[in-house]
Amino acid sequence: MSPPRPLAGMHVLDFSRLLPGPWATQLLGALGADVVKIEQPGIGDPSRHNHPRYRQHSVYFNSVNANKRSVALDLSIVSGRALLPRLLDWADVLVESFRPGVAVRLGIDAQTTRAAKPALIHCAISGFGQTGPWSHIAGHDLVIQAATGAMGCHPPADTAPEVPGFQSADYAGGLMAIIAIQAAWARRALDGSGCTIDLGMYDALLGMCAIPLASAMSRATGGTGEPRQEVFGSNPRYSTYRTRDGKAVAVSLLEARAWERFCHAIDRPDLVRTDETPADRLTSHGEHGVRYRVALTRYCLGLDRDPLVAQMRALGIAVSPVLDPDEALAADHAQARGAVRWIDHPVEGRIPQLLTPLHQSGLAADPPAPAPGLGEHSMAFMRELGVDQETLARCVADGAIVQEAGHG
Repeated sequence: MSPPRPLAGMHVLDFSRLLPGPWATQLLGALGADVVKIEQPGIGDPSRHNHPRYRQHSVYFNSVNANKRSVALDLSIVSGRALLPRLLDWADVLVESFRPGVAVRLGIDAQTTRAAKPALIHCAISGFGQTGPWSHIAGHDLVIQAATGAMGCHPPADTAPEVPGFQSADYAGGLMAIIAIQAAWARRALDGSGCTIDLGMYDALLGMCAIPLASAMSRATGGTGEPRQEVFGSNPRYSTYRTRDGKAVAVSLLEARAWERFCHAIDRPDLVRTDETPADRLTSHGEHGVRYRVALTRYCLGLDRDPLVAQMRALGIAVSPVLDPDEALAADHAQARGAVRWIDHPVEGRIPQLLTPLHQSGLAADPPAPAPGLGEHSMAFMRELGVDQETLARCVADGAIVQEAGHG
């Protein structure tokens, strides 16, 4: 018999949409929480409509909404709003990701819900938080990365910084929401108290920007900020290079010992410095950096990507192929680590799902349950809450509750 998952017994009302909130609540579900996703009838979470798709439905939606039930409930309709006390009575945690002010109109803001249930853990995920001069700005990942300084660290160029290929602000917000909810849950177990969590994606990402902001923090206290930690493109030993076949590799040869091993492997011992200090490894290496970059460029352009990488891996040297998404999904290491699991979906058949690494320790569900259809569990959940048939019928007639057969 498998041990109980750590969050078994936690009831989560998930009013969040798009990425940070749904990803966070999906992981709570994987850890054992009972997560009920509350969606707008007829439309649902907007990410249900995102491309690309499997055969029919959104890959994006399915990737961040596993391990949940779905209830299609409209709180703007009087009969639907009347069910809110029953929802709160059931819930331990409420997660919402509306722009500040919207939750107030729906009656699911922290002040209203915690007045009704003081022990509730209320987590509001927004772009810039509930207060402050930027709080009214929509929480899109790109503008948050720009505002934290994370995009402003690359060497000067004639063009604007490239749009990041990874939504670090979204995932930073989701990750900190998970940590905050679990911390509040642990405290509630000690003293019965609830918690109001004002989780700004901006705050979450800014708190992770110690390296991008290191020089600024030095200057703020009277330092020069130089030499700065060069992990943004100016360090030739921490950079990307094209290979002979038009592909690319990433090299991470920061430590002196790793650099020495690499230089001997390519028959360039002349590049090894005997006076290199630990502090030098994250700089641009000054005049030596020009020689390093020329040597690395020539070496990489002299070989095709995969043979080059095979040679380096055999020596335990940190040179990796820059994989395209198809290659990354099929990578042998991803399969060996169980990071990608194929699961059965009631509409799509077999689909790949990205797993949390916590499944390896038995803490998270493996395999995950597929994402629910819009309103798939509406009626069953309302009956679970003890809503009588007459009330349920009135809500259905008003359009406040809908049960649909489709899947995400």
